[in-house]
Amino acid sequence: MSGNLAAFDTHAAWQVVLGMGMVVIVVVIILLMLLLSLVKDIQASVATLLETAPVVASYTANIPKLGATPPVLNLIIEEAIIQDGYMNALTDGYIGAGEQL
Repeated sequence: MSGNLAAFDTHAAWQVVLGMGMVVIVVVIILLMLLLSLVKDIQASVATLLETAPVVASYTANIPKLGATPPVLNLIIEEAIIQDGYMNALTDGYIGAGEQL
């Protein structure tokens, strides 16, 4: 009788182990499918990035030329000051309608 009980316990243990193994296999399959989905999303994002990178590069190709901007702006400011002086000279003594000296 003890042999039948041992065989029953062994059979039950094998069923439990096989059941746990099946659960682990199902979880691994689900995780691998999730990983595959994420890899496909990453590949699509990289493809989009590789398509847009040359466009961005073409837009930013002239950024080094901006280093020449400050001297030009200084010349524009100097000219604006001169033109402001001319405008002030033209309007000195001018009285608009309704204004008093």
